Amino acid sequence: MPPPSLTADDFGGDLSASAIIGGTVTGHHLLHIDGYSQTKEELPNGKGIKSCPFRGGGLSWYINYYPNGTGSSSAEFISVYLNLDQSSDKPVKARARFALLDQAGQEVTGYTLTTGLRDFCKNGYGYSEFIKRDFLEGSDYLKDDRFTIKCDVIVSLELRAEERKWSAPQFVVVPPLNLHQHFGDLLVHKEGADVTFQVAGETFKAHRCVLAARSPVFKAQLLGAMKESNKEVVVHVDDMDAQVFKALLGFVYTDVLPDGPDVKKQDEVAMAQHLLVAADRYNLERLKLICEDRLCCHIDTASAATILAPVVSRVPSKAP
Repeated sequence: MPPPSLTADDFGGDLSASAIIGGTVTGHHLLHIDGYSQTKEELPNGKGIKSCPFRGGGLSWYINYYPNGTGSSSAEFISVYLNLDQSSDKPVKARARFALLDQAGQEVTGYTLTTGLRDFCKNGYGYSEFIKRDFLEGSDYLKDDRFTIKCDVIVSLELRAEERKWSAPQFVVVPPLNLHQHFGDLLVHKEGADVTFQVAGETFKAHRCVLAARSPVFKAQLLGAMKESNKEVVVHVDDMDAQVFKALLGFVYTDVLPDGPDVKKQDEVAMAQHLLVAADRYNLERLKLICEDRLCCHIDTASAATILAPVVSRVPSKAP
């Protein structure tokens, strides 16, 4: 029997609780330097140019870019500073984070710098020696006279006090939902399996009731004419790769797709292409949306035709 709930009498008086709450909000801005040579020639040491204003933490900001540094000590460097672009009755506490990006849009290690917490009001904060020009000009980060700096503005929210409800200590810790793990184990161990699929030379055992509950196509196929059969049913699946069908079954049982750092981008795209076709075949709407989302993360003008080809080839053509 669990212990009784604690009351005020257990603590000898009234019960109350409160919290001190902080937090941050972040804004992001990409500063593209398109025409680096011209900025270096036309903006001498100590002279900068402002970026367009951008929003961060509900405030307006801009970046000051100095291609030849801000003073004599930084004449060989590019300097960058974050400034508040609006008047404020009191200083805004924030951090500025600057990162040089490579041609793939990834932050360059060693050229990602974050200021301490600063009071932004009239003065800007950043780095007078952000990157040495000689290094940039000899690197692959400058291409076709262009390079990119990413700026994150991290604004600290004002600390506040908040009343909270008293909650007694939790005596029983309820574990998270794990139904999908049990169904996944059922698929792996094949206990009670009553249907066998033969796909591209490989065999997969499953449970008709699980498949029917998840897919109306499986339901019609397995609980229709076959529902009175006491024998294990064998179903031949044509026009599908065995690994695709394996992933499809895994999703049917667990509602998740395999994913991880070892999955290569091209493999993930190819699997999403074929799973989208399979999901449409078995009317698995959630799986279709997941595949579409994954494909959208990789599609661009150069890859659109290649990515969509397997999908389009399975769309029925209109009768003449």
